[in-house]
Amino acid sequence: VLPGFPTSAMFTFHDMIVPVLRRMAGLPPRSEAKVAAKVPLRIRSEFGRTEFVMVSLVEGEQGLVAYPTGKGSGAITSFAQADGFISIEALADNMPAGSETSVTLFTSHVRVPDLVVIGSNCTGLDLVVGILFRAGLTVRSIAVGSLGGLAAAKRGECDIAPIHLFDSKTQSYNAPFLSEGLELVQGWRRMQGIVYRPGDLRFRATDPEEAVRAALADPNCMMVNRNQGSGTRILIDQLLGAARPDGYWNQPRSHNAVAAAVAQNRADWGVTIAPVARSAGLGFIALKEEHYDFALVSARKQRPAVQAFLTALASPEFNEAVERMGFSRPG
Repeated sequence: VLPGFPTSAMFTFHDMIVPVLRRMAGLPPRSEAKVAAKVPLRIRSEFGRTEFVMVSLVEGEQGLVAYPTGKGSGAITSFAQADGFISIEALADNMPAGSETSVTLFTSHVRVPDLVVIGSNCTGLDLVVGILFRAGLTVRSIAVGSLGGLAAAKRGECDIAPIHLFDSKTQSYNAPFLSEGLELVQGWRRMQGIVYRPGDLRFRATDPEEAVRAALADPNCMMVNRNQGSGTRILIDQLLGAARPDGYWNQPRSHNAVAAAVAQNRADWGVTIAPVARSAGLGFIALKEEHYDFALVSARKQRPAVQAFLTALASPEFNEAVERMGFSRPG
């Protein structure tokens, strides 16, 4: 009997059942397609057992780069986005950033998308990607946070990096973080805020700092964080200061995952965007309106898929849809 979680079942079948079935059928061991790739960021692993990590592949300036698509035996979306997987040996508790590794492919060859987007997560981005899909383009969107997206753009691993980073010196968003070879494309405005289950009296305050103080005063109040390198994580760390409450190390990659954790009673509070909070039926304390923009790799601007992205971003179809969702476009 295979495990109930789909990803766990897939790896169990691949690693244990397939070899047995092939031997019983008198077939030779299956030949697997593998490629070499570099891991751009540190991947944690549980010491004492071999771990399989699904990855998406993108073309870097010096070869293939393998981005983890997310961990967890129930991560169906991560499996759908993956090109293959890597293994981390049982005696290692991580795979260091920059490691060269072998990727076992799910198909016989590497799938090269028309457009690669690496950076911050936003439900509004799904609207743009949907327009491109309907136009017949393939898009690889990998959520690693704003800082991770900028690093990927500088290394030539993506076409576009979504970002929302505030510079306290200039009191402006995103532009101060661009380096040579990158240019800013305006996206939309969105409201970040604290989410909680309706009726939770610990969050009856309308001031976000007061709400966080109330949460920190209760040792049973569990938070859900965001991944390192994301603009939302920077905002959360500013709110918390030196505090590290229970749940701090629970670091999902998306706004929807934060809302789901709170709605499903796996956490009591977190930070996400207003449209996601509304969709999940959660209480919302407004924290900060931010600029969600795009760092465009200038050398790739004339690629057809990049031009299609810019066209979609300026289209009436997108503007109407993004405003219905609860975002606002810059005037």
